[in-house]
Amino acid sequence: MGVELFAWCQYGSALRQVNGKWLGWNKLPGFSPGRAGRAVGNRAGGQGEAPRSGEGDEVTGAMANDGGRKQFWKRSGSKVPGSIQHVYGAQHPPFDPLLHGTLIKPASKPPTTPVKLKKVSTFQEFESNTSDAWDLGDDDDELLAMAAESLNTDVVMETANKVIQNHSKLQEQHKLQEEQLQEDKPVPFSELPSVAYGDNRLVKSVSESHTSSSAECVSENSSMQRSQSLPHASTDPLEGEVVDHDTSATPALTEREAFRLDKFKQLLAGPNTNLDELRKLSWSGIPKQVRPITWKLLSGYLPANVDRREGTLQRKRKEYFAFIEQYYDSRNDENHQDTYRQIHIDIPRMNPEALRLQPKVTEIFERILFIWAIRHPASGYVQGINDLVTPFFVVFVCEYIAEEVENFDVSSLPEEVLQNIEADSYWCMSKLLDGIQDNYTFAQPGIQKKVKMLEELVSRIDEQVHRHLDQHEVKYLQFAFRWMNNLLMREVPLRCTIRLWDTYQSEPEGFSHFHLYVCAAFLVRWRKEILEERDFQELLIFLQNLPTMHWGNEDMSVLLAEAYRLKFAFADAPNHYKK
Repeated sequence: MGVELFAWCQYGSALRQVNGKWLGWNKLPGFSPGRAGRAVGNRAGGQGEAPRSGEGDEVTGAMANDGGRKQFWKRSGSKVPGSIQHVYGAQHPPFDPLLHGTLIKPASKPPTTPVKLKKVSTFQEFESNTSDAWDLGDDDDELLAMAAESLNTDVVMETANKVIQNHSKLQEQHKLQEEQLQEDKPVPFSELPSVAYGDNRLVKSVSESHTSSSAECVSENSSMQRSQSLPHASTDPLEGEVVDHDTSATPALTEREAFRLDKFKQLLAGPNTNLDELRKLSWSGIPKQVRPITWKLLSGYLPANVDRREGTLQRKRKEYFAFIEQYYDSRNDENHQDTYRQIHIDIPRMNPEALRLQPKVTEIFERILFIWAIRHPASGYVQGINDLVTPFFVVFVCEYIAEEVENFDVSSLPEEVLQNIEADSYWCMSKLLDGIQDNYTFAQPGIQKKVKMLEELVSRIDEQVHRHLDQHEVKYLQFAFRWMNNLLMREVPLRCTIRLWDTYQSEPEGFSHFHLYVCAAFLVRWRKEILEERDFQELLIFLQNLPTMHWGNEDMSVLLAEAYRLKFAFADAPNHYKK
């Protein structure tokens, strides 16, 4: 109806000026709805009835004086009932003065004579007496141009320039900070920014801070400096060989790392640590600042109750050195000479090289391994157990130092600290081996069983790789025995092993059960390279020297995720991988 009424209005039959005022169609003297309908119908049908003399002239003249029909309908700022409103979206974005600068009209000079607003008031009166009207024939550019008239160009440009200047200043500041970080020495953890602000807002990332105003950035920087306090912690130097890992050279935590560290600290600060929640949180990796205490809790070495921890540490350390006094002197006895000699041979083979070349480290490892062998006669010492001490030792050493172990002389630590590290490493390794001791008993039945299960599992998840190995007569025991015996420590860098053990200690039976699925995912990870090898010797050499020296946390996370998928599919349905 609105369109028809508007078309009818164009012929001058809708409005009449009476006594200087414009009246709506329902106020016109002698108005007949039937006549109006006929006029509209005739207009639509092409049989236009000529407007009566004077009616069209009055309306047309009024509109011309007001700047045309479009100006007449848009004279009032209030919305016309029933009019179509523009919806801003992908097709009609909001007006941006920077992008539509050509639409902004220059500010006109203020008129010297006052302008009468009579026509505005008459249109408002018309609007109040009109029940329906439709706006036709206006395009988007005209709407934008009219909206731009109310904008102050100077204010807009001044604001835009401020934003650009602030952005440039922030970029310069970040460049200077990066240059200083490259030149300066590693920042100790005591100077790291705290995890969160006092109002529970996390530290903003660089990309977020670029979009902030300069005043906000200054306030956040000052608050971050005020909150720079963390308890004494140390780096894991062997994890610092790759940029994206936990490194002592990283002076600031990312938002995600800060958030995770805060969650760990909150969980560990309670009077009784919820070990289930701690395992869930640790599955994706443990921040180096809290890794030593977290490993001791997850391995079962320390109790969940905070008040009991110090007493437990003192008692267990004292107990370990009582074993030293009782058993270590018997290493030269005839019954134990073979064990001690094998330990003495294996220790120089361990990684990293910087540790094995330090006499103090060799002495500590000899004591740990010999005492464990004496106290576990069912298995005794087996080659490969020596590798399982290293991750615990490195993590616990890094609790007391702020530099890389490779560049640090362990013997420079106080004797009491070295004794604590030695005892803690012994007990945590013992807890680990308690769950996989059948790997090291006579004939190592645990490893034999796991290698067989690995073969069956791979035959199900990647039959092509399994057939390729079988066609070239490569037996799983020839390469996977070491994977099970050393828990992949000889296949990946030590930094990756430490990340792997974060998850192993979070998983139920992680070292014994979940390790099987990690090995399966690890083998399938190299399927392309395996299928390209067409010779038994080349295949075996490749599988025993996999190119993982540049692996980091991201690679291990992908591997663990795939292992978890395999476990989810096969662990509770063993018949799925049994032929």
